[in-house]
Amino acid sequence: MSAARTTNLDLSAPPVIQLIGRRSLYIGVVASVIAIALGFTNPQVFFRGYLVSYMDWLGICLGSMVILMVRHLTGGGWGMVIRRILGAAMRTVPLMAAFFIPIAVLGVPRLYPWAMPLESVQNPTVREHLEHNRFVMSGYLHWSGFIWRAIIYFAIWNLLSYLLTRWSKEQDTPPVRDNSLRFKAVSGPGIILYAFTISFAAIDWIMSLDPSWISTIYGLLFLAGELISALCFAVVIERILFRYKPMSELLRPDFVHDHGKFMLTFVMVWAYFSFSQWLIIWSGNLPEEITWYIRRLHGGWGGVGLFLVVFQFFVPFFLLLSRPLKRDITRLVWLAVWLICVRYIDLFWLIEPNFSTSFHVTWADLLIPFAMGGLWLAYFCRNLSSMPLLPAYDVFAKQVLEPKHE
Repeated sequence: MSAARTTNLDLSAPPVIQLIGRRSLYIGVVASVIAIALGFTNPQVFFRGYLVSYMDWLGICLGSMVILMVRHLTGGGWGMVIRRILGAAMRTVPLMAAFFIPIAVLGVPRLYPWAMPLESVQNPTVREHLEHNRFVMSGYLHWSGFIWRAIIYFAIWNLLSYLLTRWSKEQDTPPVRDNSLRFKAVSGPGIILYAFTISFAAIDWIMSLDPSWISTIYGLLFLAGELISALCFAVVIERILFRYKPMSELLRPDFVHDHGKFMLTFVMVWAYFSFSQWLIIWSGNLPEEITWYIRRLHGGWGGVGLFLVVFQFFVPFFLLLSRPLKRDITRLVWLAVWLICVRYIDLFWLIEPNFSTSFHVTWADLLIPFAMGGLWLAYFCRNLSSMPLLPAYDVFAKQVLEPKHE
């Protein structure tokens, strides 16, 4: 007998999701109109804030896809209960591709030194590097290559999203299906493809803001950060849904505990990659490498870096050692919200010092996250409402629907 036949639960998303979607759309539209209007007065500031916000929301989208693929490889009720949340976030890839168009069309000559006239590059180190290496670098860093690589990245991400969604939809109607072999066949190579594509995307979109500096571990910083923000976002959504059926019937303390353990793992992985990069560069003590950290340790940026060390690693690390906290969704959600906010500060610290030697916050850094986030959340809520919160005709759905059979 199928899992769907042994439960009387209505597995559709509660009306509150549509309400959140409508309100998010209003916020996004209003904030977008204001941001675009202000953007005409100062396009440089606009695109700097736009890039930070873009990488933040893209991280939730791609991180959700990776966690979903991890769940397909490993199984377990912890992933089944948030599977459709992750899937709804993953299916925002087309929207993120659309959001990339302003960067590709209008933002490149305003953001990237390699696309600017040499005399307009403000950073003397970068200007000197470009002056001596522009011919060599032009083989990779040029507008057409930038665009074609982005098309490849989004094509791969959309293909993975399409396949995972298509086979997942099949499990919403009878008969009971076991698509686990299909999911595994895609998820294994998919995680590898994601690791390569996000690494090259981080090089193209962020590291090339300073062409004089390179780091072989740079892409992994974004990979770990995206996993943190995606899982924390799923925890926030499951907490909202926990007030209503069916999530109030499906979410168990052991699932929440697993989510908390994954949060701890991802925080530790992010700290490991961040410390590894710093240690390698500090040990080498090469002028062409340490300039990246010098800009981020002076002019007020050092305080932001110290803030991240304490509040993106040490405080969450020690809090997540608590078993009662990891099993209590009401308490865990506050830490998840905090980590989502701190992730934005982390991206701000990675990107903004390329443009300014002293710490300051602009209107774009405060407004554009709400503009882009409002539109993104509206699309996410639409995706989440379009499918049941659980694939009831998945052979493994009984892990959540019928825990007594485990």
